[in-house]
Amino acid sequence: MKKRHLLDQSEPVIKRWIRIRMTARGQRLARLIMRHWLPLREQRRRKALEEAFIAVKDLTIEHEHSAYRSTFVICNIALFFLLAERDIQAAKIAALTHPDLWTRHLHLRLILLTIHEWDMDKVCGAKLKQALDELKVSNDVKKEVSEALRSIRREQRRARREFNYLRNLTIAHRDPDALSQYRAIRNINSTKVLSLASNFYDAADSFVGLLARILRLSSSPNSLFLQLLSKQRTSA
Repeated sequence: MKKRHLLDQSEPVIKRWIRIRMTARGQRLARLIMRHWLPLREQRRRKALEEAFIAVKDLTIEHEHSAYRSTFVICNIALFFLLAERDIQAAKIAALTHPDLWTRHLHLRLILLTIHEWDMDKVCGAKLKQALDELKVSNDVKKEVSEALRSIRREQRRARREFNYLRNLTIAHRDPDALSQYRAIRNINSTKVLSLASNFYDAADSFVGLLARILRLSSSPNSLFLQLLSKQRTSA
């Protein structure tokens, strides 16, 4: 049988073929451009995040065994959040732009796992409340802290509600039904995951900003004196 060429097809078939080919090529080209453009766009944000991380990490180490325990508690919480923010930031560009679909979906799963398993109650419970009280933080600032934590928990609940099946099938556990596992990975909605990650990242970033304000307050002579006084009372 003589091989039929594209131009021998009907006009609707030719248009459909062109649309499919151009769409696929356009998506590849867009990812290629984004892979080079996104790091440039994110460079300032990434640099600010890295600088904040280093500053907080150094301050946390400095106060690890100091008498200023409330300052250490705030530093430790800020570092806890910055660690996860750096993980999300590192995974985001690959999730958006990597030419290999499987690699993009792997980074999406890493983002979901980071958000899903982020146990804030380990660091934001009684110790945070005690530190805020000891530092004489105003009720207005305490209210801002509560609202920021509420926003983070809301995004985390959304992640657990919408993507718990994906975690159970393909991340934290591996479903014995390999086809179910494969289909869950293949069908990840990248737009929803990245939207969730962006909202979660912004909420966490706002909370870290609040902690930075509290750290400045904790460095005042009066605050340092109150912490020393509390330490002496505890040791007595």
